Amino acid sequence: MSAEQDRPGHTEKMQRRKALVDARIAKATQERGVLIVNTGNGKGKSSAAFGMLARALGHNMRVGVVQFIKGAFSTGEEAFFRRFPEVSYHVMGEGFTWETQDRARDVQAARAAWEKACTMLEDPSFELVILDELNIVLKYEYLSVEEVLQKLLARPPMQHVVVTGRHAPQALMDIADTVTNMQAVKHAFEAGVRAQKGVEL
Repeated sequence: MSAEQDRPGHTEKMQRRKALVDARIAKATQERGVLIVNTGNGKGKSSAAFGMLARALGHNMRVGVVQFIKGAFSTGEEAFFRRFPEVSYHVMGEGFTWETQDRARDVQAARAAWEKACTMLEDPSFELVILDELNIVLKYEYLSVEEVLQKLLARPPMQHVVVTGRHAPQALMDIADTVTNMQAVKHAFEAGVRAQKGVEL
């Protein structure tokens, strides 16, 4: 028996914790689609969303993906998830805004991506919809926050949606069920390490 297992009071402490967790689980009786927002300046917002995509595929769910910004380069997640017929994957951006330097073109690309997203948000056969980097589009006001919120609130009852990107607007976070604010502590790029395949790409 390890020292941790033999620690006095450990069993009682775990019993109390189990009782608390069981009570919270018993109170969670709703079953409906949830809106998840991954924001903050830390790494992992899109990665977390694609982890959910993998989980959804494990449950034979149909998934829609619209990428609003990341269009100038191919990514590992795109190459991988396009292999699955259950995934409708659309890369609609033309790269980061500082690359295009053309607001009218960025607005046009954002509008086209949003129209594609709206077809998914109206279709109950899509059980999970990922709107990657939508927060950036909203930050730069390429789309109206009010328009986006209205469509998200009107989606099919059992449809889950994940919105990613820095600078999520407060109004979006207010209507979300789960919000994660990822904070950067340290990043290899700051030390001069280029984006690596399988890590950032």
